[in-house]
Amino acid sequence: MKNQVNNIYNQAERFAEITKTAIITGNIIRAKKCLALAERLFATGSNETKIAISNVYVFSVSSFMELRHCNILNLFPKTLKAEYIRQINATGV
Repeated sequence: MKNQVNNIYNQAERFAEITKTAIITGNIIRAKKCLALAERLFATGSNETKIAISNVYVFSVSSFMELRHCNILNLFPKTLKAEYIRQINATGV
């Protein structure tokens, strides 16, 4: 089980890297598709999947977008946007 959980986190990080590459290359359509898939995984996945999407994917992609001064709120789907806002409020930023 521990190996499986680590694998979920590794997959979420790799998925975040794919999304960030799409943003860097200007492929916004692909980036939106990735974000939509992450949204679906967050909404329908297991508890481990939801935690991985929240703690790894959303954190990684949102941090990257903030550093590059991208407009996060227009790109993120509704549920991921709410998760992003929850993370900001929880960290006191």
